[in-house]
Amino acid sequence: MIEKFDPLKGEMLRILHPDGRLDESLRPDLSDQTIQSLYRQMVLIRLADQKALALQRQGRLGTYAPVIGQEAAQAGSAHALQKADWIFPSFRETGVLYLHGVPLRNIYLYWMGFEMGQKVPSGVNVFPIAVPVGTHPLHAVGAAYAAKQQKEKICTIAYFGDGATSEGDFHEAMNFAGVLNTPTIFFCQNNQYAISVPRKKQTASKTIAQKAIAYGFPGIQVDGNDLLAVYAATREARERAVSGSGPTFIEAVTYRFGPHTTADDPTKYREDAEVEEWKKLDPMLRLQTYLGGKALWNEGLEAKWKMEAGKTLNQAIQEAEAVALPDPEEMFLYTFADLPPSLKEQMEDYLNFLKEKEG
Repeated sequence: MIEKFDPLKGEMLRILHPDGRLDESLRPDLSDQTIQSLYRQMVLIRLADQKALALQRQGRLGTYAPVIGQEAAQAGSAHALQKADWIFPSFRETGVLYLHGVPLRNIYLYWMGFEMGQKVPSGVNVFPIAVPVGTHPLHAVGAAYAAKQQKEKICTIAYFGDGATSEGDFHEAMNFAGVLNTPTIFFCQNNQYAISVPRKKQTASKTIAQKAIAYGFPGIQVDGNDLLAVYAATREARERAVSGSGPTFIEAVTYRFGPHTTADDPTKYREDAEVEEWKKLDPMLRLQTYLGGKALWNEGLEAKWKMEAGKTLNQAIQEAEAVALPDPEEMFLYTFADLPPSLKEQMEDYLNFLKEKEG
């Protein structure tokens, strides 16, 4: 399928249309019951996002990067992966992390400022969240090359935004992946803005997906608000990776309805009318229409699922907020095996300051 959609011609993979119409000729191996289950996960992800925003406004959470509007890109891609595959997230993959096995408690803990939130359970193959833009695709390629050398039948997937494609690290990662033929998936959530910089100022390319061609492997542009298209493209990219066919670049065209982070004011650089037009393409709406036509969605079910998700989220928040504050000296530890004299002096000065303050 990937080879049939040429990004140089602006061809985009779309299976479930905004009006809920399904292209049966392109339908992947997802039953209606599985689609319903994934929709329910998207409901939870959206509510988790809204909870995080509310907590931040209440001073109970630090700066947070909202996911709203990008749920299909995250749920569809995550569902196409296997447990043994390794995820390399940026800072906007709440849905991917949760669906790959990271507890919601940990996700909330991280955004509350606890580094222990990055400690994932044993057997959950997720690297730490990368806040620097575009640096982690290199790590994904390195891990994929190691897996290839060890003949492991897994892939690595790096998630990033359109802004990351303007960074040198991104191009270095793409080049290494192409040369070394690594089992890597590059997954770009093109949500149209790199903070305040619109996509048109990021690149003159007709598509972002076509950048893969220069590095010797396929790229495909998909409707990022189409759960089925994202799943189908990611599943095929994974099959290419584990079969030895090499890397794939996926550009999921979507839109972030909210701010870049809670520290951002999007009204300064985009019009409300633009946001409202994109909301007509809300990934949740088209799934509601499709599932409703199959008698697998209605307002009653929606209310029930939201209530169940709310209970799950409240439990996760309670568990996160019950965690004791870390010791102050922990901010100095765990980076160096032996603390350098300069940092040791800073730590001692800080601890003495705290003692004087308490005394």
